Amino acid sequence: MLALRRALRRDDWLNASGLAQRNLISLEEYSQAKCIALYSPIHNEVDTSLIFQAARAAGKRTLYPVVCGREMVLRQIDHPDQLSQEGAFGILEPCGNGRAHQAHEADLIVVPGVAFDATGHRIGYGKGFYDRFLRHPDQRGTLVGLCHDFQLIDGNLPADQHDIRMDIVITGQRIIRCGGNRRHPTGPDSHRGGS
Repeated sequence: MLALRRALRRDDWLNASGLAQRNLISLEEYSQAKCIALYSPIHNEVDTSLIFQAARAAGKRTLYPVVCGREMVLRQIDHPDQLSQEGAFGILEPCGNGRAHQAHEADLIVVPGVAFDATGHRIGYGKGFYDRFLRHPDQRGTLVGLCHDFQLIDGNLPADQHDIRMDIVITGQRIIRCGGNRRHPTGPDSHRGGS
């Protein structure tokens, strides 16, 4: 999956990223969110810059991850230039030492991954930063897995009952409402294609 993503041509990456981001921006959950957590993409992950621009234009707060030891926190940024510091694993992070925000402060959290399935399970990069971060007891925001269509697999990924599931998984071709952990622990509440 990682090899397929790295092999994407720039034009294909830009097109797929644009479609996926527009699908996310079309969500009611996005419209209602006052504070959004995004990620800084690496190795042809779906871009998030259009979401950032739309969110800032709409007056939403935008937070990005910072890895601190074994944990992850969020810091607010107001301009793309603030993502200027290469942090853990070569990912751009907010520069400076602004206030650390936790998962429960974001109304919508956009989560990267290596693969997702239609029930909202994801495979990350094996370090567990998002899994630990999203276990905050007061976290109630909508969790959105954002990925290329080929990263959304048929069938089920290996998972256990303690895994944090996405509420929604979005690609350039599909919007899948999965239900997440909090509302429908036994399975997806709907599965629809869309653009």
